[in-house]
Amino acid sequence: MEPPLERIHLSQTAKDQLVKLKRTTKIDQWNILCRWAFCRSLAESAIPSPIAIPADSNVEMTWRVFGGELSDILLIALKQRCYNDGLGTDKETLAIQFRLHLHRGIGYLAGDPNIKKIEDLVELALPK
Repeated sequence: MEPPLERIHLSQTAKDQLVKLKRTTKIDQWNILCRWAFCRSLAESAIPSPIAIPADSNVEMTWRVFGGELSDILLIALKQRCYNDGLGTDKETLAIQFRLHLHRGIGYLAGDPNIKKIEDLVELALPK
C-alpha cells in the first residue's frame, strides 16, 4: 500500500515529549513510541484540532520505519478513521490527519501522569 507520506518530520515540542517518554518508559526507539501515540489518538472519539504543526525538529523517519510490520494495518486504520470522521481518503487528507493524530497522541502520552513505565502503556490498551 502507498503511504500517505514518505517521510515523517516531528515538531520540536513532539521531540521533547518523546524524550520524556523514552526516559520514563525505557523504550528507546522513536518509531515504537510514535506507534503507541498514533493509536492512542485514533482511540479518541473527537477529531483532532486542525492546527499547523511545524516540522522544526531533527527527528524524522520514513513511513516504513514508523509502521514497521504494522505499516499497512496502521494505514488502513487511518483511512477508516478519516472515512468515519467524514473526511476524504485522498493522500493529502491522510497525510494531514496522520500528522494531527500523531502529534495529538504524543501529547496525550507525554501529558499522562500515570505513564511511568512500559507496563502503563500496555494498561492503556487493555479493556477495562
